[in-house]
Amino acid sequence: MAAAQGFKFSNPDPDEVAEKAAQAERDGKTQAQLATPCRAKIKNQKIMVLLAEERNGVMVASQNNFGRHVDAINNRLQALGLKTYTAAQIRAQVAQAEIDAYFKNNPDGALSASRRLAAAYVLKGLVTSRAERNAIINVNQVTINMDFMLSTSGGAVVSQARASNASYAGSDTTGMALTLVEERAQEVVAQLYSDYCRKAGGK
Repeated sequence: MAAAQGFKFSNPDPDEVAEKAAQAERDGKTQAQLATPCRAKIKNQKIMVLLAEERNGVMVASQNNFGRHVDAINNRLQALGLKTYTAAQIRAQVAQAEIDAYFKNNPDGALSASRRLAAAYVLKGLVTSRAERNAIINVNQVTINMDFMLSTSGGAVVSQARASNASYAGSDTTGMALTLVEERAQEVVAQLYSDYCRKAGGK
């Protein structure tokens, strides 16, 4: 009896409980979005995935820097029955100036790039970062945001999605962006896919 009376259940951490509940909600939403019916209608549509990073106000859009990021997105899109191009295929067939046009909102250059690959849709991802000193724990903190926009080759927006994260890892924003993509790609792709099915493939 004494041993029984001395036993107590530990109280769960409220933050941990809240995080688990939030993750369960995100997982449920993701599964519902991935179940959007339209795979047969969009199976043969071709999508070109382009990524760039904004560093101190300067756009860096060389696809050599983002091959693994593109693969992380492509693999999930292909698993849903969509057709995408590898980063190597894009670099081989599309001029850098035309890729830059996508991130400078130049419609003529952007249209030229999509036509080279006969891409019906373009998924553009932009990485932005903000570095600041966290005075509380005396370390450098970097916040990464990734904004994705899926549009037709003519520029009509079909879907938008965002992922963000903060890290104390240092200044390797490209590496942090890859980690972020790998952690959140399923959620981002589910949002894009659901919108695509409803707004584009469902027509």
